[in-house]
This record gives sequence, C-alpha cells and structure tokens, in this order.
Amino acid sequence: MEMPPILTLRDAKHHAYGTVIRQDVWERIKREVLPMIDAILTPEAPDPEPMEDWEALLQYWDFAYPPDRIALCDCCGARSEDWLADQPRKFVLKAAAFSGLVNFECQQCKARVVKRHFKDKYKFECKPFAERRTAP
Repeated sequence: MEMPPILTLRDAKHHAYGTVIRQDVWERIKREVLPMIDAILTPEAPDPEPMEDWEALLQYWDFAYPPDRIALCDCCGARSEDWLADQPRKFVLKAAAFSGLVNFECQQCKARVVKRHFKDKYKFECKPFAERRTAP
C-alpha cells in the first residue's frame, strides 16, 4: 500500500497533531515551503524601546532631584541601579512621558512596572503580568 501524498496524524480523540508529507512531494515543494516555516518559527524581533521619549523626559526634567535609572519590580523583587546598562536587561522601557511617567516591563516576571516621578520623589507601582484574552 502506497502512502498518500499528505497524511494527517491524529490522536485517540481524532484531534490532528501533525502532518507527514511524502518524500517525493516534499522534494517538489520544500524550496517554497521552508522559508514560510522559518518565518513562522523565527521569533519576532522585540518592539523597539521608545528611547526618544526617555530623552525628552530628561531634556524637560524639572523635578527637585536628579534623574536616575533605578527600576524595581515589587512583583518578583528584580532591581536595577541602571536599567539601561544592565546586560542582560532586567527591565525594558515601554513608555516615557516628559510629565514624569515611565513604564517598564520586568524581564523576569513580565510585570508592568510604572515609575511615577513627582516634584520631590518618585514612586513605583507594579502590575503582575496577565495574559491577554481574545474573543472566541
């Protein structure tokens, strides 16, 4: 018995979990299919950090204390004295506003860390990571 050109593998409940492509068919399509597979399996590049927003905050800094690069996550305890210099990075900048609001993502637990700058002090707030739910 000859194998069909494409065979769907199924579990005991008849759910598909894989596909087998006969070798002669694969040889004919692999040049076109492999780049598509690579594109799917290659992780997306991370979103670029909005460094121009961070620079704008520093440019318009008018708080009673010097700017710093301290970041900390109350959710998991991660801390950095200089979030921009860490290798590997412990925190990734997600947003900054010259009003003094700076938003990070903790790379250890994926929590959202907000650093709120006030005239005489700053305060951290931490919101635990939550998966986004999509509509069914």
